[in-house]
Amino acid sequence: MFMQCLKLLIPGVILASGGFALAAPASDGDTLYQQNCAVCHGAHGDGGVGVPLNLPDFLAVASDDYLRKTLHEGRPGRVMPAFPALDEQAVDAIIGHIRSWSEKPAPVYSDQALQGNAEHGSTLFATHCAACHGVHGQGGAGTGVTFSRPRESPVMAPALNNPGFQHSVSDAMLKATLLAGREGTPMPAVGSLGLNDQDANDLVAWIRELKVEDERPARGALDPIIQFESSYSLEETLENLKQAVVGRNFRIIRVQYFQEGLTSEGEEDPARVMLYFCNFSFLDEALAIDPRVGLFLPCRITLVDTGHGVQVMTINPKNLSRLFNNAELDKACQEMHDIYAEIMEDATL
Repeated sequence: MFMQCLKLLIPGVILASGGFALAAPASDGDTLYQQNCAVCHGAHGDGGVGVPLNLPDFLAVASDDYLRKTLHEGRPGRVMPAFPALDEQAVDAIIGHIRSWSEKPAPVYSDQALQGNAEHGSTLFATHCAACHGVHGQGGAGTGVTFSRPRESPVMAPALNNPGFQHSVSDAMLKATLLAGREGTPMPAVGSLGLNDQDANDLVAWIRELKVEDERPARGALDPIIQFESSYSLEETLENLKQAVVGRNFRIIRVQYFQEGLTSEGEEDPARVMLYFCNFSFLDEALAIDPRVGLFLPCRITLVDTGHGVQVMTINPKNLSRLFNNAELDKACQEMHDIYAEIMEDATL
């Protein structure tokens, strides 16, 4: 039910990876970009949940190979999903559209590894890079939108230790980024820090040492909803739910017919109702992790009188982390799943 509702809200194919792949002619890079990328990176590449893509310094150093591998692999646990349903023609069309924002040709790099002193690079990284990218290269926390980042920072620093990034970027591109910096972000050119060409090699050598494998557990199929059956009447079940909700420090917002707003007033099916409730402290914490969870808040539970009992159901919050590819959400979504299950179980016992 939850996934069906999502498909109505966002027409397309929801991938197991959490990404969306929508149909469009493979030659239409603009349309493909708008369908698959714009929601995070902005209609014109200005950024939002995702990093800005139209920055001149980024396009000057980002190779087509890097962009292609990024679309194929994503960034495990870091909001950017993989797009395995996009074929090579579609990927090339999207890359071509991104390239249209720059007059410079795409750089081409050698795959040869650079020779650098990782130990010296570690010292340089701790001094010049860790403040933004994290001590272990884990990147900034949050999604990159203003709500979840310091307002003075236009972007969140990317995770340099992420397997998707490490697999996508070449040593030469890493070095080019270090030498050029990225105007419009806090990322300086290393020359402005008093570092030289060999220092850049040493930093690249250390960044390669930061690589970690994706440690998130393999995700099997998850039920899209949590569901219980009540032997009480709909009215009794609803009252039980209200008591269970209040007992867990949630505030009841409203009760409404499921069809409210979808049919003429007075013609709603009284056998289908929804209970809305919220814990504002938990809401604030969840939004700070990933503001997109606001699409699914406040909390709600649907009751349906089937004539043979009352079905009590809600979305499974653990699907949110999969959908949004944000590892930071895992704990919060597991907690909310458990709260939902406890409330519904109490109401139906």
